[in-house]
Amino acid sequence: MKKMAWLIASFLITGIVLAQTKITPVVIAPTPTPSATGFSAERLQRIDKVLQEYVDKGRMNGAVALIIHNGKIAYYKSVGYDKDVNTPLKKDAIFRIASQTKAITSVAVMMLYEEGKFMLDDPISNYIPEFKKPTVLDKFNKADSTYTTVPAKREITIRDLLTHTSGIGYAQIGTPEANAIYAKAGVVGGIGVNKIILADKMKILGGLPLFHQPGEKFTYGLNTDVLGYLVEVVSGMSLDAFFHQRIFEPLGMKDTYFYLPKEKYNRLAMLYTEDTATRKVVPMAARIGINGEFSRDYPATEGTYFSGGGGLSSTIYDYAIFLQMLLNGGEYNGKRILSRNSVRMMTMNQIGDIARGANKFGLGFGITTEKGSAVLPTQEGTFEWGGMFATTYWVDPKEKLVALLYRNVYPTRWGNLANLYKVLVYQAIND
Repeated sequence: MKKMAWLIASFLITGIVLAQTKITPVVIAPTPTPSATGFSAERLQRIDKVLQEYVDKGRMNGAVALIIHNGKIAYYKSVGYDKDVNTPLKKDAIFRIASQTKAITSVAVMMLYEEGKFMLDDPISNYIPEFKKPTVLDKFNKADSTYTTVPAKREITIRDLLTHTSGIGYAQIGTPEANAIYAKAGVVGGIGVNKIILADKMKILGGLPLFHQPGEKFTYGLNTDVLGYLVEVVSGMSLDAFFHQRIFEPLGMKDTYFYLPKEKYNRLAMLYTEDTATRKVVPMAARIGINGEFSRDYPATEGTYFSGGGGLSSTIYDYAIFLQMLLNGGEYNGKRILSRNSVRMMTMNQIGDIARGANKFGLGFGITTEKGSAVLPTQEGTFEWGGMFATTYWVDPKEKLVALLYRNVYPTRWGNLANLYKVLVYQAIND
């Protein structure tokens, strides 16, 4: 009898554990009132007030904000103007999302991992031979950009690339050494360039020095561009085609592209910058860079460079679908993109004791730790990132919350609206 009781208790406990780990996929749905989503309508108005204040003071032209709680839209508004002060910014405007591309590329890599195409600790040189026998920068001559190197202690792995611990730096926005070495070799950051090919630049990158030994530090760099090329090599498809056929179309993401269809050119948000004298936002010049080599409106062109680290443009709603898929454990609207255990791996600490402030990094995302959760209201386990043109997002699995804020301003020195928005979102929860 005691044995039977023990068995029954064991089955009940097992059932409870399974119920706790099972994720019920939800589809984003509008809701008639904020209270039905667990938010206070009165407290949500504080978001309205702060965003409008930023517009009124000239700190930004406009923004779109979206909050989804338990799969229901709690807040979805635009504020301000686009292109000129007489044109309201629309909620379905298409924004340059830059480094938010990284999460999508990382998902593509994990999809191929699930198909048995590679293991995460495989050397990247198994698939891109140009990365064989990497070297590490030793001495750098600032006068002529010459340098010496030492051999790397080991090969770069796919996991190193996913976690930005490979030692690869960033072109144009990296350290002075990285900027100089990459510029001399013709390696670019991938934004605003058109008639070049990803494969050509990644092969060149493979022969350039690393900036630290693989796996020893976190260095934000062109790692995800390399992963984009890995997707192309392993899948036999361009990164653009893989994204559309394997991710965007199944999820119903209808407004996410490297280069927009001509019929959507008019929906591309204007890119603003700060006037150095007045510190108020003004439209950025049509051509940017020292010699005007980069196009401000690069998504509205017929380009050929598919930067896995920063090339996409999207609407806030499209990207929310992608994030809700991850919150659902890899499934959305009956379409499974990843298994829930792959999502679990992506959204846990993958860098161990390597320093990254109060928080850590997973496979493509920043991860909030217990220490980090004391700094801002985001719960431990929240995963997030953003883009250089002032777009930001986070997903809080404990709160079942997806939140995004989109602007297109670069650079901006007016406070930290991204973190202020987090405070405003969490203070409005009223469930």
